[in-house]
Amino acid sequence: MPPVRIISDDIQTADAISDGGRLLIDAERLPDVLGWELRTEGLCRGDSCVPVPDMTALLVGGQVDLGAAAAALGRLTVVDADAGFVAIAQPPEQRRRALDNLRAPSFTLPDLDGVGHSLEEWRGQKKLLVAFASW
Repeated sequence: MPPVRIISDDIQTADAISDGGRLLIDAERLPDVLGWELRTEGLCRGDSCVPVPDMTALLVGGQVDLGAAAAALGRLTVVDADAGFVAIAQPPEQRRRALDNLRAPSFTLPDLDGVGHSLEEWRGQKKLLVAFASW
């Protein structure tokens, strides 16, 4: 399978295995993708850990289910294993702040030529973001 595109705090690619609609990655790549690492006490970032009561729910054959790991962190996720694409939402507190402030979070997306453009480029101007999904 070609590398998977993962949109989270930024856009990156990672080697993954498609398994019944799930995308599985090596545990060593999890900090690069989500910013959290898998430890015996749960998903951890520095000294902070989110307990994972059932670690087997995250692991499939020694690989980490990316959608399950994001869900354990309370982050909404869209996975299209066939297209090799994962979108992971910001943490709930950041989404709530964005709604309260009526400001979109900072993000960068590629145009049709693959050139990245950030939302800040158009600050103070009206913009229309068109999004669609094939499903």
